[in-house]
Amino acid sequence: MQLILPERYVDLLEGAEKTEKAIKAVKDMFQNNLSAQLALLRVTAPMVVLSGTGLNDELNGVERPVRFPIKDMAEQQAEVVHSLAKWKRAKLAQMGIAPGRGIYTDMNALRPDEELDNIHSIYVDQWDWEKVIRREDRHLGFLKQTVRRIYEAIKVTENKLFVEFPQITPELPEDIHFVHAEELVQLYPGLTPKERENEIVRRWGAVFIIGIGGVLSDGHPHDGRAADYDDWSSPNEEGFQGLNGDILVWNNILQRPFELSSMGIRVDEAALRRQLKIKGETWKEELPFHKSLLAGELPCTIGGGIGQSRLCMYLLRKAHIGEIQSSIWPEEMVRECRAAGIKLV
Repeated sequence: MQLILPERYVDLLEGAEKTEKAIKAVKDMFQNNLSAQLALLRVTAPMVVLSGTGLNDELNGVERPVRFPIKDMAEQQAEVVHSLAKWKRAKLAQMGIAPGRGIYTDMNALRPDEELDNIHSIYVDQWDWEKVIRREDRHLGFLKQTVRRIYEAIKVTENKLFVEFPQITPELPEDIHFVHAEELVQLYPGLTPKERENEIVRRWGAVFIIGIGGVLSDGHPHDGRAADYDDWSSPNEEGFQGLNGDILVWNNILQRPFELSSMGIRVDEAALRRQLKIKGETWKEELPFHKSLLAGELPCTIGGGIGQSRLCMYLLRKAHIGEIQSSIWPEEMVRECRAAGIKLV
């Protein structure tokens, strides 16, 4: 994605002070709404994990973690998290949380391989959440029910924000539309995955794309997913594979789809073995996290991440994520944004 500079962009919050107040309002309201919808307890989470434990999220498998030695631990290597996708599941087992309840936390990550633009920063902040489920809940219907609850939390936040900041009018559709990535291949043959997203999200306004990570009929996955957290290879009752997906909404400021969340039902023992084999990563079965999962020591869960700066950017009608968070940007980008009336923090 190239830098987008919307024509005649107007900051509806008219400067830094109102923006900071609105950011706090969004964060306070949404995490309360999310916690109520999914029965989640807030917990403290790490910024770093030890290398070689299998706990860190590998994202698409090519991104480099920020890694460093620990002097007082015999130079043992640690790394800044990419996300807490697997750590949360181990935490739930440690806490002994019962099915139907879960946890959420503020996750702060560094992803230096991100290509910087309106929505991508090297600094990532999100609400990472995870919920214990019964084994019989590992099906598409339960996934959709959970997506609807998260979408309701977003809509309630948007409506409450309108009360405090009436210049920001609600625009989310009443319901979220579900579509499998394979259906998009059939609907829009010849288009790239991003072009398919553009067409379907512009049509419906809010969409959950199911089945992210598995190879589709065109020979490619819709997008990459690691093998060891989301279940993207198990068949579901609609005849497709995949028990995960992304929540996207239409961004009227940028005139493009806007991803707010990646989530899914997590792998069980069979799905983990299958997906590690597909990815050619069976060696990971010997890592501590993976051994614990394969031994049946971890609960069945559903979970994901919801971008904090992303959600604030969308709800506050901002054109660049740098209007929400303080990060590092190329000087040329800072100059171009300033000239277009976009003031980066």
